[in-house]
Amino acid sequence: MEEFHLTKDTKLFIRENVLAIICDNALKTISSAIFNGGSKQVRAVLNVGVPEGYSDLSLHLDPLQLIVSSAAKVGIAQDYLAMVTAAKIKNYSLVSKRTADYTVCVVATAGCSHGESSGENMAVDEITGTINIIVFIEGNPTESCMVAALITATEAKSAALRDFDVRSRYTGDSATGSITDAVTIASTGRGREVVLGGPASKLGKLVGYCARRAVTEALLKQEPIWANRSVFDRLEERHLSLEKLSSEVSKVEGLVISTKELAGILRGKPQMLAALLAAVKMDDDYNKNLLPSDFKTWEAACQCSEIDQDVAGYGAVNLPPFVRAELIKIIKATRSTS
Repeated sequence: MEEFHLTKDTKLFIRENVLAIICDNALKTISSAIFNGGSKQVRAVLNVGVPEGYSDLSLHLDPLQLIVSSAAKVGIAQDYLAMVTAAKIKNYSLVSKRTADYTVCVVATAGCSHGESSGENMAVDEITGTINIIVFIEGNPTESCMVAALITATEAKSAALRDFDVRSRYTGDSATGSITDAVTIASTGRGREVVLGGPASKLGKLVGYCARRAVTEALLKQEPIWANRSVFDRLEERHLSLEKLSSEVSKVEGLVISTKELAGILRGKPQMLAALLAAVKMDDDYNKNLLPSDFKTWEAACQCSEIDQDVAGYGAVNLPPFVRAELIKIIKATRSTS
């Protein structure tokens, strides 16, 4: 069992599928935890990993059984709250920062194979991933300050996902989290009262920094692929697979192309791939009607001079306008030089 001292009376324990912050005295907490969340006083905050082979159905039918049996592994039977995650506990990250006024320790586990963008329409058929964050504060924040700190930690999580360009599984939009994330703020209640916990406050700066870094490190431990995805991967995450790109552009008369041929054109061509990534960014803005002031109209901005738009099939191409224009340009340019 791993064990770390966070303060003189508070320890972090890791044993099998359980990560626990345990204090000799009561901790004030604000939490979205599945077990005993809300505004509570507890002696322990648990993050419980779902064992391999443990089905979603078993978890949903009786999550308490998993939580209680897991808490017993670290000697906890009462006065605790618990979050549950599909990420491996061993891939946790701990980031701490201290000032003369506060000590902030953030522990995170993270998986984002089921990314989502809050506010989009989604039909959930399974639960994988989960980003859980525990913010431990050696200090005395008010309850409203703790709520603000929870928001700050959540913003930091979303910022970390934006850094990796994580996309929603459902729409391909920029992900803000995964569907089962949880955040807990726990404080010792010692010292001078702290009122502000937003991202620009003294306390909030520590919370934001530690949470963003902890989520980043935990996500790389759990799913290292986020650090080195290919352009093809990033296009597919936006629901733009090579199969779809080749199939759609082939609707244009004279531009029939196989998936294999398109892959051959793009692979190893950094300028072409960079142009496609720039195009998908413009299409992100296009979909949200965020026209930059440099362009009078979107149509003018994505005008494709490489082909007459009256050519048969052009209007039938079901691709975002900037990707469509850039892809046609790339294919035409390649074929004209071959």
